Amino acid sequence: MPEDELLQTTDAAPPASRIEQSGGGGGDAPASDDKPVQGPRFNAPVAQGGYSWWYVDALSDDGRNGITIIALVGSVFSPYYAAMRRRGGGDPLEHVSLNVAIYGEGKRWSMTERGSDAVKRDKTWLQIGPSSLEWRDGALTIHIDEIAVPLPKRIRGTVRVYPTAVHGKPYQLDSAGRHFWEPIAPCARVEVDLKRPALRWSGEGYLDSNRGDEPLEAAFKRWDWSRTALKRGAAVLYDVTGRDGDGPTLGLRFDPNGDVKPFEAPPFAQLPSTLWRVQRGTRVDRQGGARVVKTLEDTPFYARSVLETNILGETATAMHESLCLDRFNSRWVQTLLPFRIPRAMR
Repeated sequence: MPEDELLQTTDAAPPASRIEQSGGGGGDAPASDDKPVQGPRFNAPVAQGGYSWWYVDALSDDGRNGITIIALVGSVFSPYYAAMRRRGGGDPLEHVSLNVAIYGEGKRWSMTERGSDAVKRDKTWLQIGPSSLEWRDGALTIHIDEIAVPLPKRIRGTVRVYPTAVHGKPYQLDSAGRHFWEPIAPCARVEVDLKRPALRWSGEGYLDSNRGDEPLEAAFKRWDWSRTALKRGAAVLYDVTGRDGDGPTLGLRFDPNGDVKPFEAPPFAQLPSTLWRVQRGTRVDRQGGARVVKTLEDTPFYARSVLETNILGETATAMHESLCLDRFNSRWVQTLLPFRIPRAMR
Protein backbone atom coordinates (compact mmCIF):
# COMPACT_ATOMS: atom_id res chain seq x y z
CA MET A 1 0.00 0.00 0.00
CA PRO A 2 1.58 3.37 -0.91
CA GLU A 3 2.66 5.72 1.80
CA ASP A 4 0.30 8.64 2.44
CA GLU A 5 1.46 12.23 2.41
CA LEU A 6 4.04 13.31 4.97
CA LEU A 7 2.66 14.71 8.21
CA GLN A 8 3.90 17.72 10.09
CA THR A 9 6.58 17.09 12.73
CA THR A 10 4.91 18.84 15.66
CA ASP A 11 4.59 15.67 17.73
CA ALA A 12 8.37 15.21 17.85
CA ALA A 13 9.31 18.78 18.81
CA PRO A 14 10.63 19.41 22.35
CA PRO A 15 9.03 22.05 24.57
CA ALA A 16 10.12 25.61 23.84
CA SER A 17 11.71 25.93 27.26
CA ARG A 18 13.99 23.03 26.42
CA ILE A 19 15.13 24.68 23.20
CA GLU A 20 15.88 27.92 25.01
CA GLN A 21 17.99 26.29 27.71
CA SER A 22 19.94 24.22 25.21
CA GLY A 23 21.90 27.23 24.07
CA GLY A 24 23.46 27.72 20.66
CA GLY A 25 25.07 24.86 18.78
CA GLY A 26 25.22 21.22 19.78
CA GLY A 27 26.28 19.42 22.91
CA ASP A 28 25.22 19.72 26.52
CA ALA A 29 22.53 22.00 27.84
CA PRO A 30 23.18 23.64 31.19
CA ALA A 31 21.53 21.74 34.02
CA SER A 32 18.58 23.59 35.54
CA ASP A 33 19.30 22.33 39.09
CA ASP A 34 21.51 19.94 41.03
CA LYS A 35 18.82 17.48 42.13
CA PRO A 36 19.78 13.83 41.53
CA VAL A 37 17.95 11.99 38.77
CA GLN A 38 16.59 8.51 39.46
CA GLY A 39 16.42 7.12 35.96
CA PRO A 40 18.27 7.98 32.73
CA ARG A 41 20.86 10.75 33.08
CA PHE A 42 21.22 11.95 29.53
CA ASN A 43 23.96 14.54 30.14
CA ALA A 44 26.45 12.17 31.76
CA PRO A 45 29.99 12.72 30.42
CA VAL A 46 31.10 10.41 27.59
CA ALA A 47 34.82 9.76 27.11
CA GLN A 48 36.64 10.34 23.82
CA GLY A 49 36.07 7.17 21.79
CA GLY A 50 33.46 5.99 24.31
CA TYR A 51 29.71 5.70 24.31
CA SER A 52 26.46 5.90 26.25
CA TRP A 53 23.20 4.39 25.11
CA TRP A 54 19.66 4.03 26.42
CA TYR A 55 17.74 0.99 25.27
CA VAL A 56 14.02 0.15 25.22
CA ASP A 57 12.34 -3.01 24.00
CA ALA A 58 8.77 -4.30 24.18
CA LEU A 59 6.55 -7.06 22.82
CA SER A 60 2.80 -6.55 22.44
CA ASP A 61 0.46 -8.47 24.71
CA ASP A 62 -0.92 -10.41 21.74
CA GLY A 63 2.59 -11.35 20.56
CA ARG A 64 2.07 -9.88 17.08
CA ASN A 65 4.25 -6.77 17.36
CA GLY A 66 7.50 -5.61 18.87
CA ILE A 67 9.81 -2.61 19.01
CA THR A 68 13.34 -1.70 20.04
CA ILE A 69 14.65 1.85 20.43
CA ILE A 70 18.26 2.77 21.20
CA ALA A 71 19.43 6.37 21.70
CA LEU A 72 23.20 6.48 21.23
CA VAL A 73 25.75 9.14 22.12
CA GLY A 74 28.93 7.78 20.59
CA SER A 75 27.16 5.42 18.19
CA VAL A 76 28.95 2.14 18.87
CA PHE A 77 28.12 0.52 15.51
CA SER A 78 28.81 3.57 13.37
CA PRO A 79 31.37 3.03 10.58
CA TYR A 80 32.07 6.79 10.63
CA TYR A 81 32.85 6.76 14.37
CA ALA A 82 35.06 3.68 13.90
CA ALA A 83 36.97 5.44 11.10
CA MET A 84 37.52 8.53 13.25
CA ARG A 85 38.83 6.38 16.12
CA ARG A 86 41.29 4.66 13.77
CA ARG A 87 42.61 8.12 12.87
CA GLY A 88 43.09 9.02 16.52
CA GLY A 89 39.90 11.07 16.94
CA GLY A 90 36.47 10.15 18.14
CA ASP A 91 34.25 12.86 19.66
CA PRO A 92 31.12 10.93 20.73
CA LEU A 93 28.88 13.98 20.27
CA GLU A 94 29.76 13.98 16.57
CA HIS A 95 28.26 10.48 16.26
CA VAL A 96 24.75 10.31 17.72
CA SER A 97 21.73 8.40 16.49
CA LEU A 98 18.31 7.05 17.36
CA ASN A 99 17.91 3.43 16.29
CA VAL A 100 14.26 2.36 15.84
CA ALA A 101 13.22 -1.15 14.80
CA ILE A 102 9.56 -2.09 14.35
CA TYR A 103 8.69 -5.77 14.17
CA GLY A 104 5.45 -7.31 12.94
CA GLU A 105 2.90 -4.98 11.38
CA GLY A 106 4.46 -2.04 9.56
CA LYS A 107 7.94 -3.52 9.88
CA ARG A 108 10.73 -0.98 9.30
CA TRP A 109 14.16 0.02 10.61
CA SER A 110 16.12 3.26 10.92
CA MET A 111 19.46 4.41 12.32
CA THR A 112 20.46 7.79 10.91
CA GLU A 113 23.66 9.20 12.37
CA ARG A 114 23.95 12.91 13.12
CA GLY A 115 26.60 15.35 14.32
CA SER A 116 26.94 17.58 17.36
CA ASP A 117 24.75 20.32 15.92
CA ALA A 118 21.80 17.88 16.04
CA VAL A 119 22.12 16.86 19.71
CA LYS A 120 21.00 18.78 22.80
CA ARG A 121 20.67 17.32 26.25
CA ASP A 122 20.26 17.92 29.94
CA LYS A 123 19.78 15.54 32.87
CA THR A 124 16.32 14.38 31.88
CA TRP A 125 16.02 15.24 28.20
CA LEU A 126 17.85 14.22 25.04
CA GLN A 127 17.20 15.51 21.53
CA ILE A 128 18.75 13.81 18.51
CA GLY A 129 17.72 15.58 15.34
CA PRO A 130 13.92 15.71 15.13
CA SER A 131 13.47 12.94 17.75
CA SER A 132 13.68 13.26 21.53
CA LEU A 133 13.52 11.40 24.84
CA GLU A 134 12.27 12.89 28.11
CA TRP A 135 12.22 11.40 31.60
CA ARG A 136 9.48 12.98 33.69
CA ASP A 137 7.51 11.83 36.74
CA GLY A 138 9.13 8.42 36.71
CA ALA A 139 8.31 7.60 33.07
CA LEU A 140 10.11 7.91 29.73
CA THR A 141 8.46 9.51 26.69
CA ILE A 142 10.09 9.03 23.30
CA HIS A 143 9.02 11.20 20.34
CA ILE A 144 10.15 9.56 17.11
CA ASP A 145 10.52 11.28 13.74
CA GLU A 146 12.88 9.23 11.58
CA ILE A 147 13.22 7.87 8.03
CA ALA A 148 13.60 4.12 7.56
CA VAL A 149 16.23 2.47 5.34
CA PRO A 150 16.67 1.04 2.78
CA LEU A 151 13.12 1.99 1.71
CA PRO A 152 12.59 5.63 2.77
CA LYS A 153 9.43 5.27 4.84
CA ARG A 154 8.57 7.54 7.74
CA ILE A 155 8.63 6.41 11.37
CA ARG A 156 6.73 8.94 13.46
CA GLY A 157 4.90 8.78 16.76
CA THR A 158 5.29 8.36 20.50
CA VAL A 159 6.43 5.52 22.75
CA ARG A 160 5.95 5.73 26.51
CA VAL A 161 7.68 3.55 29.09
CA TYR A 162 6.09 3.21 32.55
CA PRO A 163 8.41 1.38 34.99
CA THR A 164 6.95 -0.53 37.92
CA ALA A 165 10.16 0.31 39.79
CA VAL A 166 13.38 2.16 38.96
CA HIS A 167 16.80 0.68 39.63
CA GLY A 168 20.04 2.63 39.83
CA LYS A 169 22.83 0.09 40.28
CA PRO A 170 25.42 -0.28 37.49
CA TYR A 171 27.07 -3.65 36.85
CA GLN A 172 30.65 -3.94 35.59
CA LEU A 173 30.98 -5.97 32.37
CA ASP A 174 34.77 -6.08 31.89
CA SER A 175 37.81 -6.78 34.03
CA ALA A 176 39.26 -3.27 33.63
CA GLY A 177 36.12 -1.45 34.81
CA ARG A 178 35.62 0.55 31.62
CA HIS A 179 32.20 -0.81 30.59
CA PHE A 180 29.01 -0.81 32.65
CA TRP A 181 25.39 -1.90 32.28
CA GLU A 182 22.55 -0.34 34.26
CA PRO A 183 19.12 -2.00 34.30
CA ILE A 184 16.96 1.08 34.85
CA ALA A 185 13.50 -0.50 34.50
CA PRO A 186 13.59 -4.26 33.86
CA CYS A 187 9.83 -4.42 34.57
CA ALA A 188 7.74 -1.89 32.67
CA ARG A 189 4.61 -1.33 30.63
CA VAL A 190 5.17 0.20 27.20
CA GLU A 191 2.58 2.04 25.12
CA VAL A 192 3.24 2.45 21.40
CA ASP A 193 1.26 5.11 19.53
CA LEU A 194 2.62 5.59 16.00
CA LYS A 195 1.16 7.65 13.18
CA ARG A 196 3.61 6.28 10.61
CA PRO A 197 3.13 3.36 10.37
CA ALA A 198 -0.34 3.51 11.94
CA LEU A 199 0.11 1.29 15.01
CA ARG A 200 -1.21 1.33 18.55
CA TRP A 201 -0.45 -1.39 21.04
CA SER A 202 0.87 -2.01 24.55
CA GLY A 203 2.86 -4.74 26.22
CA GLU A 204 5.56 -5.75 28.67
CA GLY A 205 8.82 -3.85 28.18
CA TYR A 206 12.24 -3.00 29.47
CA LEU A 207 14.63 -0.02 29.81
CA ASP A 208 18.37 -0.09 30.44
CA SER A 209 21.58 1.83 29.73
CA ASN A 210 25.16 0.97 28.81
CA ARG A 211 28.24 3.16 28.95
CA GLY A 212 31.91 2.72 28.24
CA ASP A 213 35.16 4.69 28.15
CA GLU A 214 36.41 2.90 25.03
CA PRO A 215 34.92 1.13 22.00
CA LEU A 216 33.01 -2.09 22.65
CA GLU A 217 35.33 -4.08 20.40
CA ALA A 218 38.34 -3.05 22.51
CA ALA A 219 37.07 -5.08 25.47
CA PHE A 220 34.75 -7.75 24.09
CA LYS A 221 34.75 -10.51 21.50
CA ARG A 222 31.05 -11.25 21.79
CA TRP A 223 28.06 -11.50 24.10
CA ASP A 224 24.62 -13.02 24.47
CA TRP A 225 21.98 -11.09 26.39
CA SER A 226 18.33 -11.77 27.14
CA ARG A 227 15.48 -10.45 29.22
CA THR A 228 12.62 -12.80 30.03
CA ALA A 229 9.19 -11.70 31.20
CA LEU A 230 8.24 -13.94 34.14
CA LYS A 231 4.84 -14.40 35.77
CA ARG A 232 6.10 -11.95 38.35
CA GLY A 233 8.91 -9.67 37.25
CA ALA A 234 11.71 -10.37 34.82
CA ALA A 235 14.98 -12.28 34.53
CA VAL A 236 18.05 -10.91 32.75
CA LEU A 237 21.03 -12.95 31.57
CA TYR A 238 24.24 -11.28 30.40
CA ASP A 239 26.88 -13.66 29.02
CA VAL A 240 30.10 -11.84 28.04
CA THR A 241 33.29 -13.05 26.36
CA GLY A 242 36.07 -10.51 26.85
CA ARG A 243 39.34 -10.00 25.02
CA ASP A 244 41.13 -11.29 28.11
CA GLY A 245 38.90 -14.34 28.54
CA ASP A 246 35.38 -15.11 29.65
CA GLY A 247 33.74 -12.20 31.39
CA PRO A 248 30.99 -12.30 34.01
CA THR A 249 27.83 -14.27 33.42
CA LEU A 250 25.16 -12.24 35.18
CA GLY A 251 21.85 -13.72 36.24
CA LEU A 252 19.47 -11.28 37.90
CA ARG A 253 15.81 -11.61 38.85
CA PHE A 254 13.87 -8.36 39.16
CA ASP A 255 10.68 -8.17 41.18
CA PRO A 256 8.07 -5.60 40.08
CA ASN A 257 8.38 -3.84 43.45
CA GLY A 258 12.09 -3.18 42.92
CA ASP A 259 13.81 -6.10 44.62
CA VAL A 260 16.82 -7.61 42.81
CA LYS A 261 18.05 -11.14 43.45
CA PRO A 262 21.11 -12.63 41.74
CA PHE A 263 20.79 -16.25 40.71
CA GLU A 264 23.28 -18.78 39.44
CA ALA A 265 23.15 -18.78 35.66
CA PRO A 266 21.98 -22.19 34.42
CA PRO A 267 23.87 -24.25 31.82
CA PHE A 268 24.64 -22.81 28.39
CA ALA A 269 22.52 -23.99 25.46
CA GLN A 270 23.56 -23.44 21.85
CA LEU A 271 20.89 -22.02 19.55
CA PRO A 272 20.84 -22.31 15.75
CA SER A 273 23.10 -19.83 13.97
CA THR A 274 21.51 -17.12 11.84
CA LEU A 275 21.59 -16.97 8.04
CA TRP A 276 24.64 -14.70 8.42
CA ARG A 277 26.19 -17.47 10.59
CA VAL A 278 26.14 -15.40 13.77
CA GLN A 279 26.32 -17.83 16.67
CA ARG A 280 23.54 -17.64 19.24
CA GLY A 281 23.30 -19.13 22.70
CA THR A 282 21.45 -18.74 25.96
CA ARG A 283 21.21 -20.35 29.39
CA VAL A 284 18.29 -22.55 30.37
CA ASP A 285 17.15 -24.67 33.29
CA ARG A 286 18.67 -28.16 33.34
CA GLN A 287 15.24 -29.74 32.93
CA GLY A 288 14.17 -27.34 30.17
CA GLY A 289 15.20 -26.10 26.76
CA ALA A 290 15.06 -23.07 24.49
CA ARG A 291 14.03 -22.50 20.89
CA VAL A 292 14.06 -19.56 18.51
CA VAL A 293 10.47 -18.49 17.87
CA LYS A 294 11.42 -15.73 15.45
CA THR A 295 14.56 -13.97 14.27
CA LEU A 296 13.77 -10.25 14.29
CA GLU A 297 17.11 -8.94 13.03
CA ASP A 298 19.80 -10.87 11.18
CA THR A 299 22.93 -8.89 10.28
CA PRO A 300 26.55 -9.91 9.64
CA PHE A 301 27.50 -9.24 13.28
CA TYR A 302 24.28 -8.95 15.29
CA ALA A 303 21.06 -10.92 15.78
CA ARG A 304 17.88 -10.16 17.72
CA SER A 305 15.48 -13.00 18.37
CA VAL A 306 12.37 -13.98 20.30
CA LEU A 307 12.88 -17.18 22.28
CA GLU A 308 10.68 -19.61 24.09
CA THR A 309 12.84 -20.58 27.04
CA ASN A 310 12.85 -22.15 30.48
CA ILE A 311 14.32 -20.10 33.28
CA LEU A 312 13.79 -20.15 37.06
CA GLY A 313 11.26 -22.94 36.71
CA GLU A 314 9.07 -21.11 34.20
CA THR A 315 8.43 -21.50 30.48
CA ALA A 316 8.42 -17.95 29.16
CA THR A 317 9.13 -15.61 26.24
CA ALA A 318 12.48 -13.85 26.03
CA MET A 319 13.93 -11.02 23.95
CA HIS A 320 17.44 -12.14 23.03
CA GLU A 321 20.46 -10.63 21.29
CA SER A 322 23.78 -12.03 20.11
CA LEU A 323 26.64 -9.72 19.20
CA CYS A 324 29.94 -10.67 17.50
CA LEU A 325 32.39 -7.77 17.74
CA ASP A 326 35.13 -9.53 15.78
CA ARG A 327 32.70 -9.57 12.85
CA PHE A 328 31.76 -5.93 13.43
CA ASN A 329 35.41 -4.90 13.35
CA SER A 330 36.15 -6.73 10.09
CA ARG A 331 36.80 -4.69 6.96
CA TRP A 332 34.00 -6.27 4.89
CA VAL A 333 31.36 -5.49 7.54
CA GLN A 334 32.62 -1.92 7.91
CA THR A 335 32.23 -1.53 4.14
CA LEU A 336 28.59 -2.68 4.28
CA LEU A 337 27.46 -0.58 7.24
CA PRO A 338 27.01 2.82 5.49
CA PHE A 339 24.16 1.30 3.44
CA ARG A 340 22.22 0.73 6.68
CA ILE A 341 23.49 3.70 8.70
CA PRO A 342 23.26 6.88 6.62
CA ARG A 343 24.95 10.04 7.85
CA ALA A 344 22.63 13.06 7.87
CA MET A 345 23.89 16.37 6.52
CA ARG A 346 22.34 18.20 9.48
